[in-house]
Amino acid sequence: MSTEFSYNDRYGIRTGNQWRAPAIFLAIIGLSWISWAGLHHSNPPIRFSLISYSITSDREISVRYSMQRRDKNAAVICTLIARDFYKEIVGQVDDLIEPGLANLERTTTVKSRGPAVNANVIGCRLK
Repeated sequence: MSTEFSYNDRYGIRTGNQWRAPAIFLAIIGLSWISWAGLHHSNPPIRFSLISYSITSDREISVRYSMQRRDKNAAVICTLIARDFYKEIVGQVDDLIEPGLANLERTTTVKSRGPAVNANVIGCRLK
């Protein structure tokens, strides 16, 4: 018996890498979607940030914040809140910003039903 041992006969011959074409296709689709999502969400129509707040009385807190909008002709509503020591909302106001400047800083007073210890800008949205 002089047959030579062959791994190909025993285990079969593997075909080429059939996973490459679907992997490249999925990689192109995935990278395109990640790029679009990153670019789309990196430039929102409205940006806002809290600059400072100061407690003016037991029932009132002053909030200073900045807001940038892409379309300066759009009206924007920003929701400001005041919280007490237990982190419960004790005051809330919707601040209407009329069309005008694209970038602005604004100071608004939030009246509260109890002593407020901090304030925040919850969000801004187009009217």
